[in-house]
Amino acid sequence: MSLPASVEGRAHLRLFCGLRLPDDVLDRVERWQHDHLAGRTIARENLHITLAFLGSRPHEDVEKVASALESIPALEPMLFRARRYRETRSVGMVILEDLTGQATLAAEQLQEVLDLLGLYEQESRRWLPHLTVLRFRERPGLEPPAPELGTFSPSEAAVYHSVLRPTGAQYEVLETVALGG
Repeated sequence: MSLPASVEGRAHLRLFCGLRLPDDVLDRVERWQHDHLAGRTIARENLHITLAFLGSRPHEDVEKVASALESIPALEPMLFRARRYRETRSVGMVILEDLTGQATLAAEQLQEVLDLLGLYEQESRRWLPHLTVLRFRERPGLEPPAPELGTFSPSEAAVYHSVLRPTGAQYEVLETVALGG
């Protein structure tokens, strides 16, 4: 576990846990965004796969969240492939296929542990692996092909702090945890 960012002096932080993407995948997502999307695309440094969004938490909870993230075993490598692009009310996303089922298992276990610790309230809907790639006020109705990402595995997970700015949310990595021990 590493701690690249300091949170001292901050009463509450908007926290979430996510999987970090390999550089070659980030390169391909950026090219695809440039070629197929118009509007407020998500910057490379903010691309991730969310495992659990905790919302506003006291800064003292960061260590507990990181410990919970570290306690989730990776029995097999997580392996993803891009399936399709989808738009919701305010975001465009690339839906991912969890080829081994390991990421879904890890997300569900993490959410359960965080819930038992009183740090997270489990959602009724099933976890959906995806990359948010675009934000908008009005749905643009884009129908791009899925990006050619091949199959990929994240090598680490992170506890993120979501900082709201006029230009949109920016994510600061607070702690990282290597996957697979």
